This record gives sequence, structure tokens and C-alpha cells, in this order.
Amino acid sequence: MSTLPLPGFRAASFALRDAVGDSCVFGPDGPAAPATLLFFFKHDCATCDLTAPLVERVHGALSGSGLRVLGVSQDDVSLTAAFAKRHGLTFSRALDTELLVSEEYGFDAVPALVLADGDANVLASFEGFGKIDLQALVDVAAERCGTVAPAIEREGETLPDTRPGCGSKVHDPDVARRLAARRDASKLAARRVRMPADLDPFEFLDQQGLTDGLPVVPPTEERVARMLAGTSRQPGDVVADVPPNLAPATVEKVAINAVMAGCKPEYLPVVIAAVEAACTDAFNLHGVLATTYFVGPLVIVNGPIRHETGLNCGRNVFGQGTRANATIGRALQLVVRNVGGGRPGEVDMSTLGQPGKFGACIGELEELSCWEPLHVERGFDREQSTVTVFAAEAPRAIRDQLSRNSRSLAASMGLSLEAIAHVKLHGMDQALLVVSPEHARTFERDGFTRDDLRARIQEVTGRPLRDVLPNEECQKGTGVRALPKEWLGPDGRPSPEVLDRPFPKFSQPENILIMVAGGTAGKFSAAVGGWASGGLGSKAVTRAIER
Repeated sequence: MSTLPLPGFRAASFALRDAVGDSCVFGPDGPAAPATLLFFFKHDCATCDLTAPLVERVHGALSGSGLRVLGVSQDDVSLTAAFAKRHGLTFSRALDTELLVSEEYGFDAVPALVLADGDANVLASFEGFGKIDLQALVDVAAERCGTVAPAIEREGETLPDTRPGCGSKVHDPDVARRLAARRDASKLAARRVRMPADLDPFEFLDQQGLTDGLPVVPPTEERVARMLAGTSRQPGDVVADVPPNLAPATVEKVAINAVMAGCKPEYLPVVIAAVEAACTDAFNLHGVLATTYFVGPLVIVNGPIRHETGLNCGRNVFGQGTRANATIGRALQLVVRNVGGGRPGEVDMSTLGQPGKFGACIGELEELSCWEPLHVERGFDREQSTVTVFAAEAPRAIRDQLSRNSRSLAASMGLSLEAIAHVKLHGMDQALLVVSPEHARTFERDGFTRDDLRARIQEVTGRPLRDVLPNEECQKGTGVRALPKEWLGPDGRPSPEVLDRPFPKFSQPENILIMVAGGTAGKFSAAVGGWASGGLGSKAVTRAIER
């Protein structure tokens, strides 16, 4: 709906440049004149072609009496010059190439004409072409200039009574998005970093230490504003205090890092929820960073937002090729680096690292699961969208193409999971089992539940305690802190009678997180180790995603 300023209102002041770079100012600070006529136009508008010679006629008749005519072109220098030459225009023409003035004036169509007095008070205005409207505007202009109004229609001419205008360029979809982003950019509070004009932006950002070693997308104001359109949360809302520096991450700062990671705006709610989950005491992000072990946050997405974002839950789920997976996990890692200060070699002390520390994000293939989705098991409704953040090692393969029943397949999975960290480390905390669709079909056929699978894993990994304790043959093994207190004698060592008791890989069956993901062809699943047992370690955290 047009909001072109009407008589009785004040027109917005502005300053633009003409084709040679001279300033064209409108408003109280502009050239003194009893009246100024603004003529907004674009080169490919037939109604502008009709109106331009008439505006030139008015300019010729009234400029000597003080009327100032200022054309405002929505085109670049060359197109504006071609339009002026075609119509023999002699009045000044300002270039509104950014379309900020056109947007401010709010007209839907060009041509748009605004007549204002010396204080920018509107005397007459209209858009499109109307013979009566134009003559009335000229009459008012002549009166302000103290002279006789010229006739718009000369003898022998037949002008149409009306003609609709052409759509203003501000309504082109790409332009409208750019202008909206620019408007929103004024709300941004983060410190601006000005880049020297002669530097490549990718090299500059790397020199500033703001990258993860790969090129990042320069977070311009417009890109950040577009990213913020992906959430209803206010830019200044604090999402979390990010370890290790416990620096506050606002929605805006999360959006900046999401831009750098290559996210789309619709991914932002997922990234925000992942930041919230990772910064909880239970996840223990500071510990995940500071450990010399090589875990990093793995983001697991559940619920309808998987489809809305195009997240890969199937073939090559841990691999490359899907923007949502690649950038959501990367955005979380960039927030940790750039906001929290968690940089490799400083606080991040991982001995070896792993590719997942660039960023890791997967979705559960709920539609092909034989069980309720992971987030439902963790207390959320199926229709809720959630993230679960898990301190993960790199995935390792579980290859079983021969098992034809669930007990055998579950045994394979248990024996594979036993290798996490070290085969003699039992009584472990959390691990993630990613079951492929083909393996899930075996469990579904036998009615094998998640709890059945966990119980079988605990059964096949239940080694006699004496076999998992440190000894001279292998000095690495399960420490006494992982043992039930009732298994220890007065000297704090295992009692002789418990040495033959089976001790499973995991301290509790529920420590085995289970989800379904991956391609529909291939009997391969994956074991993903976690980090540290006990209260000093990390627990998976699930958070609902807010839009």
C-alpha cells in the first residue's frame, strides 16, 4: 500500500549524488526555492516516458520564476543518462541507486511526483499519470512562484486522462529483501570491524583469528540482518554464557557466527538451541574443550524442523554434501571459538583432534526407525523439534552383514562398542549407537526394543572383573572409581569374591543413546564414544528449538 506523503505532511529530506558526483540536496538545507518538484522515475517505464517531457515542459516554464525540479532516478548512471537524452531533460537528476529515498517515500509505482515548499511541506503529490492531477500540481507550483500556470496539454496534443504507473523498484523481490536487511541492520549492536579496502575479506578474517582454518562468509550487516529474520527472538537476548570465558552470546552474535559458517536463516533456531544446550553445566563445555581427549559437540536434530531445513538424516549422514549438516555444527563451533574463546592450542587442548571438531550435525531418520525417536525417549513430544548435543568422538564402523536375528546383531553392536576408549575400560558413561535402517529392520522384525538392545549389549560386554582390571599384561584397565562401592573391601580394592563377577561396558544401560540414521542400503551402523565417566564428564543435553 502506497504511503506517498500527502498534502499537509512533511516530505523526507535527503542528499543524493548526480551523474558527476555533485550533491543533490532536498529539504530545508537544500537550495532555497519557493517550491521544489520531485520526479521519481525509472528508465523502462512507459508512463515515465509519457510524464518526463511534461515535467521538462514545467521546468522550462516555471524554473525562471523559482521552481526547482529535481528528478530522482531509480537507475544507474548509464541508464539515467539514456533516459534523459531520450527526453531532452535539462533539470537536475539525482541517482537513488540504493533506493533508500524511494523506500522512504513509500510510493508503489513510478512516476511519482511530490511538490513541496521550502520547508519540505507537501503541497501536492500523486503517482502514475493523471492529467487533472498534474495540471492541479502545476497550478499550485505556479501560484507559489507568483506566475501564471502553463497548460500541460498543448494545442494539438491529446494526453490520456490517466495511465497507471510501473512498479517501483523497491518492490522487486531481491531489492525488497536487501532493503529489509538494511533496515534491520540498524538494530545491530555488535562492534563493527572495518576492513581495509585493499584486503581480501577471507584473508582479513583469517588474520583476525575469526576462522576455523576454512574460509568463512564475511558477516556484513545485511547478511546478519537476514540471518536474524530466521528467529522471532530479539537480537539483544542473551542465549548463554559461553565457556571458557563465559562471555555472553546474544542472538545477534550467534547470528554473526551462523553467517560465517554458511547457514541459512532457517537454520538459526537450531544453532541457538545447540548453543543453549552446549553451555549447560551438564554438557560441561569447558571440560570438553580443555580435555586432551578428542571429543567435540555433535548436534543431533529431531522433529519437523529436519525437513524444513533440508537436514540430511540418511545416506552419508556423517559426511559432506548437505549444507544444513555442514553449517549448523560449524556455527556452534565458531560461537565457541569467537565468543567463548575456545581456541585450539589455547583452551582447546585436544591431543589429536578429529574432523568432527570443525562441526558435526546429523538428524535422526525417524520415519524409518523401529522405535520412538531419540527426543521422545528423552521426554519431548514427537511433534516438537529438538537438538541433542553430545560430546562425541569420531564415529567408528560396526559391520555386520551376516546376522539374521536381533540377538546376534545386538551382540555385534555390543562387542564393537566395547572398543570405545579402550576394551578394558568398563563401567563407562555415555555413548551413542547410530543404527542404520537395514539393521533397524532386523530389530523391527523381531520386536526387539531399545531396552532389549541395551540389555544385550550389557550382557555381551560383561567381562569378569579380573579381566578388565589393570595388570602386568596390560597396565591400562578399569579403575576402582568405576566399580560399585559394595564391590570394594576395607582396603579400597576389589574384594576377592567379586573378581569373577561380570562387569559390563556401561555403568547403566540408559547410558547407551540409540538413534536410527543413514542410508537404506548397507548393513553398517556406527559407535560414537563420549567423554569421561562420572560427574566430571559430559552428559548429552536435549533442548527444544524455539522459532
